[in-house]
Amino acid sequence: YVDEIVARFPPDGPRDLSGQPARVTDDTQMALAVGEALMSAGRAYDPVTIERTLRAYFLAWYRDPDNTRAPGNTCMTACRGLASNQAWIEATVSSSKGCGANMRVAPVGLLRDVDDRLRAALAHFQAALTHGHATALAASDLTSAAIAALVAGCIPSDLPGYLRDYAESQRGIYHEDWLGTLWRKSGAASPVAYIAVGWDECLHALDRLDAALIHPDRVSDPCTATGAGWTADEAFATAMLCFLLYPDQPLAMLNRAAVTSGDSDSIAAIAGAFAGAYGGLDIWPETWRTQIEYRDRLSAVSEAITDKRC
Repeated sequence: YVDEIVARFPPDGPRDLSGQPARVTDDTQMALAVGEALMSAGRAYDPVTIERTLRAYFLAWYRDPDNTRAPGNTCMTACRGLASNQAWIEATVSSSKGCGANMRVAPVGLLRDVDDRLRAALAHFQAALTHGHATALAASDLTSAAIAALVAGCIPSDLPGYLRDYAESQRGIYHEDWLGTLWRKSGAASPVAYIAVGWDECLHALDRLDAALIHPDRVSDPCTATGAGWTADEAFATAMLCFLLYPDQPLAMLNRAAVTSGDSDSIAAIAGAFAGAYGGLDIWPETWRTQIEYRDRLSAVSEAITDKRC
């Protein structure tokens, strides 16, 4: 079965429905914006510098004439506010927990020489500029934590337990120096009560992931087990399920993630980030690596934040 689905990929890489070489998705464009913002900030990873650079790169994406690849409504709405010089805490869509928050967080998880607390704050903050719901923040943190753990050598089978421990340890932590009074927009009684809602939803997503892994199913649509992926917690869980079904078969994993009933491009983008963090660049066919759209920008970001070039 694995050989069969891998064979569906043309030798020169994936193609769209018209038979043309596939272009990167809106997800990848936003991940590039986050990576380039971190690169531009240098080592000045503080709220003022990161807010300024993320705003600049998000607005460059928002105004880019190539921004025609079904950009998410939340990102576009928040960027309209940023473009009119609103404070980010006013521009963000406080009710949104969409997967636009964590499909772009991979560069944060790949940052070298960053401690867990700063990485978590960066993951929360890059999400918060557009998605203000606590689940968007927590799922972004969980996604970047998974990537960082895989880069550090975590065995895939150990990942669900590690991530559950991590989620439970973060449930009461609100990064107030980065997020300010964002929690008030939710109507929560306190900052801790606000962020706990997000972590509780992520822990529920991990419950569904654990249940799906008891009897791994490579044939059925993974969305039926862990969710369609339109929200950040479900996108994380379904992408992680796809990765854990095929930890050493990245092409099969990518096909499984991309062919679902849910938000397939976001699920595949996150699952691909997990696979790359685990196996490195060489897991992908050389033709893909040399022909991927935005290769120069991807290489520059990779070199700047990981000391490794695409």
